[in-house]
Order: sequence, then C-alpha cells, then structure tokens
Amino acid sequence: MSAVEARLAELGLSLPQVVPPLAAYQPAVRSGPYVYTAGQLPMVDGKLPVTGKVGAEVTPEEAKELARTCALNALAAVKSVAGDLDRIARVVKVVGFVASASDFTGQPGVLNGASELLGEVLGDKGVHARSAVGVAVLPLDAPVEVEIQVELTGA
Repeated sequence: MSAVEARLAELGLSLPQVVPPLAAYQPAVRSGPYVYTAGQLPMVDGKLPVTGKVGAEVTPEEAKELARTCALNALAAVKSVAGDLDRIARVVKVVGFVASASDFTGQPGVLNGASELLGEVLGDKGVHARSAVGVAVLPLDAPVEVEIQVELTGA
C-alpha cells in the first residue's frame, strides 16, 4: 500500500474505482510530468448520491462533502495513469464547478471540500492554485464537478 493510500485509510477513506467516462474522453491523461484529470463528479458506487443546484435542492454543507468525493475520484483517476499516488510531487491546480441557484455565491466554500481533502491526504504537496466557478447545470444534474492537475516525480 502506498503512503498516500495509507493516509487515506487513516482518514477512514479508501480509493474508489475510477469512474467510467460518460462520453468520449479519458478519466485522466499524462503529458510529460503532469497528469490532468477530466471533471470528476461525486459518483459513489456508480451513481450520484444527490442531484440539484447548490443553494436550492442541495445545501452548501452537502455540496462541500460532494466536492470531497470528487477529489477522491480525481485521485483514483490520477492513480490510473501514474500507477502510484506516492509519485505526486504536488497538486498544481484544482478547478471546480458548482451548479448554483441564481442567488448562490458560496462556490469557494463548496470547493474547500476538495481542497481540504487534498491537503489532509497529501500535506504540503496538496497545496494548489484553484478556480471555483458557478454554473447553471452540470452533467447528470450533479451539484459539483472537480478536475485536478498534478505534477509527478521521476517523470
């Protein structure tokens, strides 16, 4: 077991299977020392635990937890091309999309769920730049979608 996966276990988490693509793309691709993930939905066992807009059908607190799930799914996608999460030198960038009610402006707080998970799991290697974007709708009516870019060691 890798040190990153051992840390996940300490947090009571396990790395899920890679979420299969919903269309014509790959869950993650590698280019040189970087791995770019596709947008990861908060899928659990092949389905979304909740759907709708944040600030309407979904609370900000629920959405923050969903963003954590998205980040966990993104780490699984990274492992699928890197082979070992211990090869992560750092998370470079996180981009998150929040399906938002028209008056909801708390997207950064929602995306903290993903950012905090990456910090808890990777320590200083999880510190990253980030964008938090509010959108009208996401695939499958998901409340949150997260993509990450990581740099690998020994590339």
